[in-house]
Amino acid sequence: MASENFDPAGQRQLASSVKILIAGGFGVGKTTMVSAISEITPLRTEELITELSSGVDDLSGVEAKTTTTVALDFGRITIDRGLVLYLFGTPGQDRFWFLWDELARGALGAVVLADTRRLDSSFAAIDFFERRGVAFTVAVNCFDGAPRYTAEEVRDALDLDPHLPVMLCDARDRASAKNVLMTLVQYLIERATTARVGG
Repeated sequence: MASENFDPAGQRQLASSVKILIAGGFGVGKTTMVSAISEITPLRTEELITELSSGVDDLSGVEAKTTTTVALDFGRITIDRGLVLYLFGTPGQDRFWFLWDELARGALGAVVLADTRRLDSSFAAIDFFERRGVAFTVAVNCFDGAPRYTAEEVRDALDLDPHLPVMLCDARDRASAKNVLMTLVQYLIERATTARVGG
């Protein structure tokens, strides 16, 4: 985890800041989650989807979507006096994937948002973080009218390790989004503790 900071002049501990990515395929709810949880007005780089994207972007399953993130979303949430999470939502369309390497630099962990209507769109994000050794959790955004599966069924479908947290969520709901982030933070702490004991 991020190192603790101490302000000797003020004799108080400063909050540790941690960079977290909110990732996943196109239209899974990344912008929605960052907006729901951020304690500041989130930065969004959404643009209208135009006919120029026809044949370039895959809108299967999200035909009603009218905007897309072209760079990133940014938000912040204070977990407690000692921990602040800086959230970076990644663009979901393939043509913007070149931005992911830069966004991932310095990230301590990630949330991979999944959509059961297009679960296969999660594989690229999972592979991205596995290849770079970035710890992540999977959160299934339960869209209205989407097929419902248990977390274990999703784990099996995505062929995830048994220890990796998988949960169901509603990206529109602040409490649900916060639960996802708290699960990720706990997972990061457990991994760091295991690494110290094993090292």
